[in-house]
Amino acid sequence: MSFTVPLPRAPLEGGRAQSHAQAHDAGAPEGPSVASAGSFAWWYEKGLGWATVAGPPVQLLTGLRFDVLELPADAGDAVLRRTAATGPVALHGERMAFLVAAGSADEVPGLLDWLEWGGIALGLTALGADGRMPAPGPPRWPCATGAAAQGAAVWLRPPEPGREVEPTLPSLAPFGYEGGDGGSGGGAPDLVRLVDAAATACHRARLLRGNTLRTRTQPLAFS
Repeated sequence: MSFTVPLPRAPLEGGRAQSHAQAHDAGAPEGPSVASAGSFAWWYEKGLGWATVAGPPVQLLTGLRFDVLELPADAGDAVLRRTAATGPVALHGERMAFLVAAGSADEVPGLLDWLEWGGIALGLTALGADGRMPAPGPPRWPCATGAAAQGAAVWLRPPEPGREVEPTLPSLAPFGYEGGDGGSGGGAPDLVRLVDAAATACHRARLLRGNTLRTRTQPLAFS
């Protein structure tokens, strides 16, 4: 199966990676109740229309409004530095989650083969139908302040309540489509480029980790 890769497009304005403390969310309620699982669920279900699973911790269902491309955090950080245009991105411990269009998880294995990454251990996985991801603390909520330090999920590039998220999610361009956008045609990043960038970053990060380990374990030579 062949894919049509769109021409390079200009980065989205203001697409630079940001921390959860920098993300703007004027609708976040105040007070101690924001730390409750019910508050988390309310923010996602009412503000974004996303399905949740009661916790703790609250989880988001994948395969309905979005899928997830998951990779090691060091590789994900490299992708963020080099890719201005992505959908929402979350960090959970040593893993980073890039939200992509629903149905994309089924395309990832074929894309990796087509991009000649098939059979290589990358630590790159995709969550689709019936999958779950930890719900990050809503940006700028008091409960999210120390979440990263405690290993809880946090948003690096958060979704915006009240705005449709789907048009911003990386997706496959339709066959024969030669525009600069992803499959939605509305300015979404292209899934092929994101998967290739993620696979490349995962491979480089794995090599760097291996080199660092060998350097630490190699005995010193004295003359």
